[in-house]
Amino acid sequence: MISALVSRLIVLTFGTLYPAYASYKAVRTKNVKEYVKWMMYWIVYAFFTCIETVTDIFLSWFPFYYEIKIVIVLWLLSPATKGSSTLYRKFVHPMLTRREQEIDEYLNQAKERGYSAVLQLGYTGVTYAKNVIMQSALKVNF
Repeated sequence: MISALVSRLIVLTFGTLYPAYASYKAVRTKNVKEYVKWMMYWIVYAFFTCIETVTDIFLSWFPFYYEIKIVIVLWLLSPATKGSSTLYRKFVHPMLTRREQEIDEYLNQAKERGYSAVLQLGYTGVTYAKNVIMQSALKVNF
């Protein structure tokens, strides 16, 4: 059985570094077909990474778990199987299309709340700093 460390190294190399370089080459050559291929890969790989984070916690004890992860990454990359394109077209694209408006609304709300939260945090920080400075000044004078 392959250890978690070896599996991680293989998944990072073949799942991230190689596709990153291939994406760079697609951008450099301005090959639209390659752009689309690698964009589909990165979208599917993002979902894989999210799922992998959860499954690592609950399924890492499963026999051949790490080997299965390696096979999945190689399947996603393989030009023969076109794994990432297949998953994207059959599952990811239809799911995102159905939920696109809902996701956009959620992201807009998160941006607005995030901006408000940063402003509130900044105001709270300044108020706290002002109070600390005032208390320190009062202690020194008395």
